[in-house]
Amino acid sequence: MRGLEHAVTIAAPPERVWAVVVDVERWPERIPTVDTVERLDDGPLVVGSRTRLKQPRLSPAVWTVTELVGGSSYTWESSSPGVTITASHVVEPHPDGSRLTLALSVSGPLSGVGWLATGSLTQRYVETEAASIKRAAETT
Repeated sequence: MRGLEHAVTIAAPPERVWAVVVDVERWPERIPTVDTVERLDDGPLVVGSRTRLKQPRLSPAVWTVTELVGGSSYTWESSSPGVTITASHVVEPHPDGSRLTLALSVSGPLSGVGWLATGSLTQRYVETEAASIKRAAETT
């Protein structure tokens, strides 16, 4: 398994950060690494919710929520032949507001080849996403 983790401190209460993190439909206007988002079901994110994301230089992917703790974290997965990507979003209280941790892991028989091809791009995307969520939460 390959993966990465990136955390940022955000000068906003956890509730505000969480609201930005779960408002995936607004990601394209807030996060430059997301071109389009299409929710495949209605209502708030819950376990089983599916979302199609298109990101620059990556194939469109459908992400399915596999774990969710309301107000603090969710994990979703996307699979393609030979590769499963798991991404988690964790919002925690911090003395300066909140701490957002984004983590991503890649597993499966083709994960090594996939990580070689996209690992550095993925690292930049995760860092950009964290900075963009920080900016949105601090200015909302």
